Amino acid sequence: MQEKEKEKAGERADRSPEAREEGEGNVLRVNDRRRFDPSGNPRNVESMNHSKASEPNPDGAGSPNRSEPAGQDDGNEALRRELEASRKRVDDLARAFQALNNDREEFKQRLSREQERMLEVEKGNIAQVLLEVVDELDLSLQAAGDDNSPLQHGVQLIRDGILRKLQALGIERVDPLGQRFDPNLVEAADVEITTDPANDQKVVGVMRAGYRMKDRVIRPARARVARYVEPAHA
Repeated sequence: MQEKEKEKAGERADRSPEAREEGEGNVLRVNDRRRFDPSGNPRNVESMNHSKASEPNPDGAGSPNRSEPAGQDDGNEALRRELEASRKRVDDLARAFQALNNDREEFKQRLSREQERMLEVEKGNIAQVLLEVVDELDLSLQAAGDDNSPLQHGVQLIRDGILRKLQALGIERVDPLGQRFDPNLVEAADVEITTDPANDQKVVGVMRAGYRMKDRVIRPARARVARYVEPAHA
């Protein structure tokens, strides 16, 4: 009897949970799906624990990444500072280039003005030599008087030709005769007494003509200036 009961118990143990539940009405049905699969086979407990550990925690979701926004803000701030430094550097370079360009333009203008001034000086030096020739020709014509000889006519032509060349260089003759004395244009070489108040400080005679080039006086005129003196009463 005992051997038969043991065989029956072994048969019941070999049966699946579903067979045991169908054959034995007093056997408790196990519905723990966490430990058994749908076929009734026991699950691997370690793999279940590993899967549970890998599941995200709703309460602590994103907690490992809480430091990411702070690090991202630091990176953005560093990039912003680097961008501002780059913009400042570009602005500094642009201002330096503009200043250099302005200096270059000012230097070119200054150099051009200096060249023009030197050219005017050279023109004046050449004019000084030609004016001395004109003075000699004027003295020759004055010495000839009213002589209408071919020689006098030739001297007159040479004098007029030199004066035309000087005018082409921008040199003008200054004739102060009859005008009020101007020390910037006329050099008073002699004084003539006059009793007419209207002629006081006027140029009454020109000994040597003056010349100027634009606003610059190359050579002042040498002249005789009248001075008013009240006549004595007897």
